[in-house]
Amino acid sequence: MIAGAADKTGEPAATADAAPELPDYKPTAAELKAVKTLESMGVPIRPIAANLAWREANFRVQSPEAGAVEKALVILSGVTGLYELNLGGVKIKDADLANIKGLTNLRRLHLENTPVTDAGLAHVKGLVNLNYLNLYGTAVTDAGLEHLKGMTHLKNLYLWQSKTTEAGVANLKKALPHVDISTGWEFKEVEKKVEN
Repeated sequence: MIAGAADKTGEPAATADAAPELPDYKPTAAELKAVKTLESMGVPIRPIAANLAWREANFRVQSPEAGAVEKALVILSGVTGLYELNLGGVKIKDADLANIKGLTNLRRLHLENTPVTDAGLAHVKGLVNLNYLNLYGTAVTDAGLEHLKGMTHLKNLYLWQSKTTEAGVANLKKALPHVDISTGWEFKEVEKKVEN
């Protein structure tokens, strides 16, 4: 259905809250210094497109050593023009995510294949502009999904091989009806049919 179109009852169709447009952004001198420091630590921080100051950080490309991850995330907390953060496959602790809770411009967050649990999602819940969150292969449970209920801009959520249940996913879907939640359960059903 076209966004904003009326359904058969004449009621306007419900649509997900549109994520705010990216405004013009000019990084501060302190932010540019933080970017240089992170790049010297092996964390690529690149503009998301030509002529835009919004950036993406990718810890997955060349993950810093264990002790350096925590230090890098502290420095990253000063990069307020961060649009995307990829921590996929990085050995982070739940407490490390406290360093990103102030990055409220963040739109995409990769936490797949990390040791993140429900406690880590407590730090993520304030990132209300997120529209993509990947929790594939984490220890997140239904209790952790409660932290996501205020994320009205969320469009894509990946929960494959997490500890969530169908009931927990259904509960989140009630709060965020327009989020596309990929659980991987549909693939298990296909596997069962193929095996039989």
